[in-house]
Amino acid sequence: VCGTHATCSVNNHYPNCQCDPGYEGDPFSRCYLKTTLPPKVENIDPCNPSPCGSNAVCQRQRDAGSCRCIPEYFGDPYVACRPECVVNSDCPSNKACQRNKCIDPCPGTC
Repeated sequence: VCGTHATCSVNNHYPNCQCDPGYEGDPFSRCYLKTTLPPKVENIDPCNPSPCGSNAVCQRQRDAGSCRCIPEYFGDPYVACRPECVVNSDCPSNKACQRNKCIDPCPGTC
């Protein structure tokens, strides 16, 4: 009366088919071995949240986040990156800070 991998039991004088433990399907025709789906692999982004300091960008390298300063900025990209200069005192005494660069202020003025 029951299908493959199913067992018959009597309940209130009526036969009842159930799939065997570990099987699923139609117990009157055929039960199949339950298949378990592999666990979902969560894709983790090592750059979210960013491990980088200010003015730095994170790039994925293998399964880790790698930080680097944005162009024309310097410093430790995991702490903070800054331009070459912000004020004149960031430069040697023979240079001036103009547009975040230490340059010779003389050309074109003398």
